[in-house]
Amino acid sequence: MSKINHQPSEAELEILQILWDDQPLTVREIHEIISQTKNVGYTTVLKQMQRMEAEKGLLIRYKEGKVHYYSAAIQKSDVQTSSLNRFVNAVFNGSTSDLIMHALGNQTTSKEELEELEKWLKEQKGKL
Repeated sequence: MSKINHQPSEAELEILQILWDDQPLTVREIHEIISQTKNVGYTTVLKQMQRMEAEKGLLIRYKEGKVHYYSAAIQKSDVQTSSLNRFVNAVFNGSTSDLIMHALGNQTTSKEELEELEKWLKEQKGKL
């Protein structure tokens, strides 16, 4: 698992999510997908992706003929782990159990979800 030196911004995560679903893609293809939900210019997406590649190392670009294709340089699971760890440390003072208790107490939990959680807890206890 590679270390993430830069925590992606919300706009960067939007581009990464698109690429994790289907890559490689061109700037035009990514712009078309983003434009379905928000009003953003092509050059804005282009500049964002150029920074993500050159300055932050979040994207990889290669050229095929005259077309530039982009892929994510980082794994989705690495970003999820890094983001979650940062959130747990900042908001729950590093306590994963406080996060879980808060999440479970904040929403209605179904019987199936509780059974799945019990199964997971038993598996975790078996690893000790």
